[in-house]
Amino acid sequence: MFDLPSLETALASTIFAGKLQFSSTTGSTNSDAIAGARSGAPHGSVYFADEQTAGRGRGDHAWHSAGAQGLYVSVVVRIPLGTARMPLLPLAAGLAAASAVRAASGLTVDLRWPNDLLIGPRKTGGILVESQSERGQLGFAVVGIGINVHQQSFARDLATPATSLDLESGRWIDRQPLLIALLESLETETRALLDSDAGRTIPERVAQASTWVRGREVEVHGPQECTGVTEGLDEHGFLLVRTGSGVVQIQTGGIRAVAVHRNG
Repeated sequence: MFDLPSLETALASTIFAGKLQFSSTTGSTNSDAIAGARSGAPHGSVYFADEQTAGRGRGDHAWHSAGAQGLYVSVVVRIPLGTARMPLLPLAAGLAAASAVRAASGLTVDLRWPNDLLIGPRKTGGILVESQSERGQLGFAVVGIGINVHQQSFARDLATPATSLDLESGRWIDRQPLLIALLESLETETRALLDSDAGRTIPERVAQASTWVRGREVEVHGPQECTGVTEGLDEHGFLLVRTGSGVVQIQTGGIRAVAVHRNG
């Protein structure tokens, strides 16, 4: 379990001070945060839980959220961000999550555009950003982050094999320091979104933290389905993929490594 008084003390100097909302069990922390935001919850409001019964990822994919096994947290973001820069928000969240995992476990996370946290070929976390815009500006966003921490086994039919921080590190990783590091990094990264150079620096930093966004042969799934080699991110955070008919700007969907088909 989390030590809530200690969490409040550790976060006293951050935007999250006095804004922690913990549930032992909930349907979805993102749903809780969206409801809170629509009721006026301020910037930096944090909704987290020991267990989710209806956790979800992008594209309405289910996210298995076993009790006391992972980190399930959603944060309300209210910053003066134009809609053109909103695709940078999940990338900034990925940078924050990678930094937190490294601080808490020493492990290096590979960021798979647009929202997956991988260690080697296995997925250890994901990001779901849901937002509401008003007259070309961000009204609010909810940044949901799920990280597998203590899990020892996973379903075999996952599109990407899964892992946990405990399995990868060979030791027990305390969720409380991980949560603190995540929130501190998220505060830093959301502030960086407002810098005039964010459209250059955030994509560059993601490219440095990812083996996926440059020089990787991938299959794009979603409405812009295609196959090609990744050529980096543009200033909006969109993925550039060189296909047989030219470079395609991928604005939505996801990517997988090109499957190798062998005869025999």
